[in-house]
Amino acid sequence: MESKSQLQVSNSGQQSGGSTFLETCFNGLNSLLGVGILSISYAVSQGGWLSFILLFIFAMMCWYTALLLQRCMDGNPQIKSYPDIGQVAFGYKGRAVVASIIYMELFLIAVELLILEGDNLEKLFPSVNFTIAGLRIGGKRGFIMLSALVILPTTWLRSLGVLAYISVGGVLASIILLGCVVWVGEVDSVGFHERGHFVNWGGMPTALSIFSFCFCVHAVLPTLINSMKDRSQSFKVMLVCFVAGTIVYGSIAIVGYMMFGECLMSQITLNLPTGKKSTKIAIYTAIIYPLTRYAVIITPIANAIEGKSLLCKSRPIAILIRTIIVVSTVLMALFIPFFGYIMALIGAFLDVAISLLFPCLCYLKINKDARRFGFELIVIVGILLIGSFIGILGTYISLRQIVNQFKL
Repeated sequence: MESKSQLQVSNSGQQSGGSTFLETCFNGLNSLLGVGILSISYAVSQGGWLSFILLFIFAMMCWYTALLLQRCMDGNPQIKSYPDIGQVAFGYKGRAVVASIIYMELFLIAVELLILEGDNLEKLFPSVNFTIAGLRIGGKRGFIMLSALVILPTTWLRSLGVLAYISVGGVLASIILLGCVVWVGEVDSVGFHERGHFVNWGGMPTALSIFSFCFCVHAVLPTLINSMKDRSQSFKVMLVCFVAGTIVYGSIAIVGYMMFGECLMSQITLNLPTGKKSTKIAIYTAIIYPLTRYAVIITPIANAIEGKSLLCKSRPIAILIRTIIVVSTVLMALFIPFFGYIMALIGAFLDVAISLLFPCLCYLKINKDARRFGFELIVIVGILLIGSFIGILGTYISLRQIVNQFKL
């Protein structure tokens, strides 16, 4: 989840005396509005209008599980991060499982960012090809490697203050993207004439998996809460973030589906008509996003590796480790360049666990009173059943779609 990249911003705020209510709202909202905004319309096109209704239900479930994490923190002031909650609930094994899933997700999101760069640069420059050592490389793969070369030096920076970015800019980018899409539909004669389908059961698991990706902000919430000057306002922060995020996601989902219907691609920028200024602005906005976030996203992975050995704390070794991480994400992006399917896989396999399953399990383990039969327990068990269903079925379908793409 690109949302974990906000850990650095939140830690920064904590060190300087704590974040204000407004600053925390922007950090949280920027965590919520990530690359998922490009694919939310595609998700609705996969599941039909019924999935659009389920989008709001899914947002409510994620908001509720976020509250469960807050309650876990209220019961133990020593909790500073999501892995801490896993450790309090299930010991060191719980901490290891939670941390491993978070690092795995960060790695796959870094892969997604490179694929995003390749797709959108190819959209801008469709006729460009690359030749390296006499080997002809297609435009998309060439742009992925070129983007990695541009990003690589930024990953060598170990100062979190240098890597931090202004959350207001991320939120503004999301609003600009939404504005460009609306402009294309209203002014550039694309229109909003597509009616779509009420429901497509075959695509529903993919839609729900992408919803999980979009609303998985839970890994950063403990750090955001701890960074606040006044933690008593954390409930309001979560409410503002989820309500505002749902409005933005819902708006671009309905606008995109009415514009392009069943023809929607994995990123809505790929559907926008070429040659239009609004399209170029939207694509440039999408291109800038990975350049500013990639280094911050892989920093927790690099720090975890470097923290295992004193040798890794030397500057040359640290650069080598980060370069290896970048190269590995490039290789995966080159061989599995399926943006939508990988997003669905992340959502089903990893984000469902982080946003739905783990909060419920940890809360039940930590809070004995929650295990008593009542409305709260019924809701939690219902979320666990729904999350398990989405996770198992969504993972299977995503893997099958990726395998089928290799057969084509």
